[in-house]
Amino acid sequence: MNDATPAQTLTEVQPPPEVFNFAQHLLSCNTQRPDKIAFIDDRGTLSFSALDERVRRMAEGLRALGVKREERVLVLMLDCNDWPVSFLGAMYAGLVPVAVNTLLTAEDYAFMLEHSRAQVVLVSGALLPVLNAGMIKSDHEVHKVIVSHPEAPLHPAEAEFESFLRGYAPMQKPAATHADDPGFWLYSSGSTGRPKGTVHSHANPYWTAELYGKAVLGLKENDVCFSAAKLFFAYGLGNGLSFPLSVGATTILMAERPTPDATFKRWRGQVGQVKPTVFFGAPTGFAGMLASPALPDAQDIALRLASSAGEALPAELGQRFSAHFGIEVIDGIGSTEMLHIFLSNAPGRVRYGTTGWPVPGYVVELRGDDNLPVADGETGDLFIQGPSAAMMYWGNREKTRETFQGGWTRSGDKYVRNADGSYTYSGRSDDMLKVSGIYVSPFEVEATLVQHSAVLEAAVVGLIDAEGLTKTKAFVVRKAGAQVSEEELKSFVKDRLAPYKYPRIIEFIDELPKTATGKIQRFKLRALQAEPK
Repeated sequence: MNDATPAQTLTEVQPPPEVFNFAQHLLSCNTQRPDKIAFIDDRGTLSFSALDERVRRMAEGLRALGVKREERVLVLMLDCNDWPVSFLGAMYAGLVPVAVNTLLTAEDYAFMLEHSRAQVVLVSGALLPVLNAGMIKSDHEVHKVIVSHPEAPLHPAEAEFESFLRGYAPMQKPAATHADDPGFWLYSSGSTGRPKGTVHSHANPYWTAELYGKAVLGLKENDVCFSAAKLFFAYGLGNGLSFPLSVGATTILMAERPTPDATFKRWRGQVGQVKPTVFFGAPTGFAGMLASPALPDAQDIALRLASSAGEALPAELGQRFSAHFGIEVIDGIGSTEMLHIFLSNAPGRVRYGTTGWPVPGYVVELRGDDNLPVADGETGDLFIQGPSAAMMYWGNREKTRETFQGGWTRSGDKYVRNADGSYTYSGRSDDMLKVSGIYVSPFEVEATLVQHSAVLEAAVVGLIDAEGLTKTKAFVVRKAGAQVSEEELKSFVKDRLAPYKYPRIIEFIDELPKTATGKIQRFKLRALQAEPK
């Protein structure tokens, strides 16, 4: 039977003390390197000593506005040096920063303001218009809006970021928060319905940094981290803030979209004259980079390691990236609810096509429809147990109970455990297809399609025909200038998978709809479908 798989016990990592402020913890990790650069953005650099001072000034200023312990502060900012100052400043003061997606609508921000009851908003100037539109739609009022790099004159209720910081002396000591106190919120990026406010404690990012950033990735002080995933994502928050600050590494922050050209510019050291040594990306990004005519050669960059998450990494994609650059791509799976990666390959132990093994300190289990463990080789629902699990969804008891079950967190993913203890992704629980009475994993078909030299990306969904039967349909994005027919691709899949798994219909499209995290929005593809003839 597929018993729960513990990779190691937590006794190997010293837990945080009962009184624990995560912001203060990160600052204290770097008191011996005051002049070293902590962050590099498009405008300049921020040393560890300057970060320390600015975080404490922000903390003092927010408390001076009348924001009380555990009240929320909305952080709606592009990735820049002001982002960690805002996020950590709120935590240092015992307030609860709510990091939100910068790509949403005014309606979304109206909902988040009302749902979080945020007392202050910290916002990038470029995002101020959409925030203001959201505030008009919301009945909730905030004390102050603090604007980083404003692009237009500010109103009396708004304050310019630098002026605000200069108005306050650094807070002398952090709020005496406890390890289990609410530390921050992240909104889940669900594909349907309202996003859920996921509440994390002060201790949770400590555990992810210790168990994954240090123990698995092996991040060191001399590393330079660069994440395509933005700081408001759980994945990006670890990559670009918790992990590097916990070891004294430098982080490159990028406000713009992580296009191949923008990414390559950083890889080549054209921002801050520093080349990243560790890159954090997603499968969609890796595919786009490998297809780019501007793809750099290995000798032009300084990467020693690449990390992938967001969706499962197709084996062929990981192998091609490794062959070109001579480095490993460490694929793993995490979630907003678990804060970061809990199942992963590791440097020196990579099996492409799988998501690897449980991260030390986490336990995973695959369960069938009867909620009992399934045998190796059988598909089951993935459950996780670990110290970084969220406390709850704010104001949503039903979803909290559905996801957080005792000590276990239900991921909503389907997996298979292999004979060597590694795990292979089968798809989201609500995306699995039953064709002719047999389950078909969309991801397996997609991973096969992208092996074809003409295919850039693919997404597979189920289509109900006139008889009420499920047929598989693939949406395919071809590489620029490449040609391939529907019948060629069907034959290609039939030659590599069991006959019942090939897509009955293939439609070629220009691009796949995705969330801001790069996940394919299959519900939008299902809405595009026409009934097969």
